[in-house]
Amino acid sequence: MPQFVIEREIPGLSKLSDSEFRALSQKSVEVLRGMGPEIQWLHSYVTGDKLYCVYIAPDEKTIQEHAKRGGFPAHRISAVRRLIDPTTAE
Repeated sequence: MPQFVIEREIPGLSKLSDSEFRALSQKSVEVLRGMGPEIQWLHSYVTGDKLYCVYIAPDEKTIQEHAKRGGFPAHRISAVRRLIDPTTAE
């Protein structure tokens, strides 16, 4: 199944408390459960006021639906074409 990286711009993100991050995560998981197993959240990176989320989903439309249901922005959705890491150099 394809992987996607979602870029979300959220003003003040870097200033959220642990409990606010927990609530944001809980909302995402709640929406995912309602959508079924075809979409999965792997992890996210917080960088300043941007959140980069990595998801497995059948298509971009499914990612957009998750964002809509959760009230999360999805400013850019990019399909992962290839994964490289240090072992690629071997």
